[in-house]
Order: sequence, then C-alpha cells, then structure tokens
Amino acid sequence: MKSISLKSYKYTLLLCIPMALTACSTGQSKENTEGKVGTEKSVADKSGSDAAGKADGAGGVKGDGTGKDANGAETGFVKPLLEQPVYQLSLPGELKPYEEVLVYPKVKGFVKKIFVDRGTKVKKGQLLAVLEAPEIAQRYQSAKSDERKSYEDYLYSRQSYDRLKKAAGKSGAVAAIELDKAFSKLRSDSAAYAAIKSNTRISDQLQQYLNLRAPFDGTVMDKNVSVGALVGENSTTPLFSIVQNDRLRLTVAIPEKHSRAISKDTKASFTVSALPGKVFHASLSRNAAFLQQKLRSVTAEFDVANKDGQLGGGEYAQVNLDMRRPEATFWLPATAVVQAQSGVFVVKLEDQLIKRVPVMIGTRKGALMEVFGDLNVNDQIFKKGSEELKEAEKP
Repeated sequence: MKSISLKSYKYTLLLCIPMALTACSTGQSKENTEGKVGTEKSVADKSGSDAAGKADGAGGVKGDGTGKDANGAETGFVKPLLEQPVYQLSLPGELKPYEEVLVYPKVKGFVKKIFVDRGTKVKKGQLLAVLEAPEIAQRYQSAKSDERKSYEDYLYSRQSYDRLKKAAGKSGAVAAIELDKAFSKLRSDSAAYAAIKSNTRISDQLQQYLNLRAPFDGTVMDKNVSVGALVGENSTTPLFSIVQNDRLRLTVAIPEKHSRAISKDTKASFTVSALPGKVFHASLSRNAAFLQQKLRSVTAEFDVANKDGQLGGGEYAQVNLDMRRPEATFWLPATAVVQAQSGVFVVKLEDQLIKRVPVMIGTRKGALMEVFGDLNVNDQIFKKGSEELKEAEKP
C-alpha cells in the first residue's frame, strides 16, 4: 500500500517540474519586454525635449505680455500691452456755491432799513434793505414837473398846427410859411417832451436803486452794514453777500498729463473732512478744455445736488476720478522702466542685441505703468530693466 503511494507521489513531482519551468520562462520574457518599452519611451521623451530646446534656441525669445512662454515658464521678457483701461486719479477739489453775488449800492445814500441778516434764506426779488437819499426824490419831482410843462407845450404846438392846417383849407386864409413854422414848432416840442420824459424815467430808476433786492434764491452769507451807515456807488465793501447753496459746484484742477483723459462720462466720488466716512457722487458738468498757463491744468466742474443742505459749501474735498485715455496707450511692468540720470527708458531685444528706447511716463495702475515712446506690441522688453544693459551688446 505504501509502495503504491510513493510511486504516485513521484509521478506527481515529475508533472509539476515542467509546469514551473514554463511559468518562470514566461515571467522573465514579460519583464524583458516591459523594460525594453520603457527604455524606448524614455529615449523618445529625451529626444523630443532636446528638439524643443533646439527649436526655442533657434527661434529666439518667446513670450507675451505676461512674461511667460506657451508652457507658462518665465522668459524674462514682456510685450507692451496696448490697452485703454479706466484708472483712478485722486485730486483735491473745492466745493463752491452754484451762484454767488456781492451786493453793492448803486446810488449814494443812508441805510434806512435792513430786513435780513447773516444766514437768512431769501427768495428772488425779496427786499434786503432800503436806502434813503432825499436829493434823489427831489430830482425826481423836478423831472416830473419839467415833463408836465414839456407835455403842455407839446399839446399847444399840436393844437396850433392842427388849427392852421384846417384854416389853410381855404385859399389865401393862411400863408404857407406860417403853416411850415407851426409844423416845425410841433416837431421841436415833441422831441423836447421825449427827452424830458427819458430824464424822468432815469430819476425814477435811481429811486428804485434805493431798494436792494435779492437776485436769486439763496442764503445771505455776509452782512457788512448797519442802519444809518452812509454808502455810495464808490464803496469797496459790499453790503451783502448772497450764495446759492442748494446746488454746488465741485471744481477740480486736472494736471496737464491727465487733461485728455477726462470726458463727458467721467464720474467722481468725493469726501469732505466735516463728514468723515460719507461719500458723495457727481458727474462731469463742465470742462474748460483749455490749459491754464499758470497752473498747467484744466479746470473741471461737477454739479452736486444739495437740497438737504448736508454740504455747506466752501469745503475742500478729496476727489477720486475715473479717468480713461481717449486712445489706447502702452503699458509695461513698472520694473521694466529705468529712471536714471541719463533719462527714462526701457530696454528691448532687437536682432539679438540690446537697444534702449526713451519713453515718457504716464500714470500707474497697480504693477503696470503707462509709457509713451517708440514701441509696438511685438517688441521684446526686458521685464527687469537696468542701466547695466548696455546699448548694442548681446544679453
């Protein structure tokens, strides 16, 4: 029984040995195949990388306005960006009354009555003060008397002419010369009456000047006179100062280099120190569009509604303007602009040589700076400009 089992066991071992040898041979063949494929792939990748490197070296510097190539790698060069962005400009401004007037007396006289004081709200045509000048009243009475006398002379001359003309209807009743004399006297008296009537109107107008009235709705800002004071047409001190403060003018001086960046759509937001944290808004209403020679700036005005009277007028304001150039301009990183004693310039790569390009600086927006010069969108500009980059040398 044991002899049979041992024999069966020997047969089993003889069958397993060939199977094991076959499995080992198959695994080794598979490993060799995978290793070979991996080696070929590595060689191919390395060849592709070398080819790409040679292509980049032959084609020059590649990059866009961000300073990166197509693969996102830093190149050290940037291209000028031709854009027309909206940028913020902070400038001081002044709030002025929409209308302001100094009231002076037209005629000489004494102040008889005053009806307003500093801070009084007035309406257009409202009586502010009354002056007293007796000589003006007497002059008016004299002019009225002369007017009545002249009018009577004119009526008499007219009646005389009409009678003579009627009598001349009968042949030989009135000489022709007499009729002509009567007509000439009528014309003379008519002209004299018209002149004296004009003088009467002048005297009457001078009397009206004794009453001082408000020229518009507003507030009395100053009162510089008291009852009984003698005032005259040559006075250098105004009696009253009246301002219209329900609407204000925000005036801002725009510097010369930003004068073309303001348009009818320009918006402004501003703050005043009297109301911290409160932001007001306004739109452009008027633009002088002419450069003042002394200040080298253009004055712009923004109308500000002030019905609630939050703004008193006369305050200084800090104004933030949304500016935009009328045409697109070049923008570069601020690090690309070199400001040296020899001038302001950027450095570009042209035909594999260094070239300095003089520029003028505009405004700045974040990390970008506006520049004006002989540039185009395809120029390769050194992202970090330096005086060490010499003209006509290779980088």
